Amino acid sequence: MDLIVEPHGAWTRLVLNRPEVKNALNTALLARLAILLSDLARDPACRAVLLTGAEGNFAAGADIAEIEGKTAAEGATDPRKAHWAAIRAFPKPLIAAVDGFALGGGFELALMADCLVLGSTAKVGLPETSLGLIPGAGGAQRLLSLVGRARATRLVLTGEILPASTAQDWGIAGWLSEGAAEDVARPLAEKLADRAPLALQAAKAALVAGAEGALAFDLERAGFEALLDTQDKTEGIRAFREKRKPGFTGR
Repeated sequence: MDLIVEPHGAWTRLVLNRPEVKNALNTALLARLAILLSDLARDPACRAVLLTGAEGNFAAGADIAEIEGKTAAEGATDPRKAHWAAIRAFPKPLIAAVDGFALGGGFELALMADCLVLGSTAKVGLPETSLGLIPGAGGAQRLLSLVGRARATRLVLTGEILPASTAQDWGIAGWLSEGAAEDVARPLAEKLADRAPLALQAAKAALVAGAEGALAFDLERAGFEALLDTQDKTEGIRAFREKRKPGFTGR
């Protein structure tokens, strides 16, 4: 089972469960998460959701095997776009409890959460340019909104990976745990589940609209799709698999 569901009264715990690949987000897992969140959105018994990853990692990124052979034409009709949209449309408080790696698509998923809690082992980043790509699910735009142009440019262009303490200092996360992220995230989920649900949903809608209303999501996605056909993307993923430095040619 690649997604574990645990009801806890008025809140639900979801666990990304592909530990053999550090919980990388393949299309099937992303689809299940989108469907489940849509179901929970309609369930009045659920007032908040805590999302975490199995066995010490949140999600190490997208599934490279799925991207490796994908063309720009396929990217334009990729079902993942609808899955990402459904996740972002979840109207109730979403808490991401991040331990270990949250990279690429995994970090993009964490950035869609309303409350981001980092454990002491957390490492976050958008290393897509190392593969000849850019973030494809709005990660660069949400990071820009959170940390400003200078720091977002630093992370996106260099692919730098930040430790938990730096990410929290930069305003990427609202909470930093001295141990596991769930040490802080579980009490937070219980607290939110006990608050006025309609007020929290209205507040979330206003905050999301204010933070993301003017961001260039369509331009970021179009850039990702165009890069799928480049030789640099092929070289970047091949070098990643072969554990060597890529030789990019600009083609």
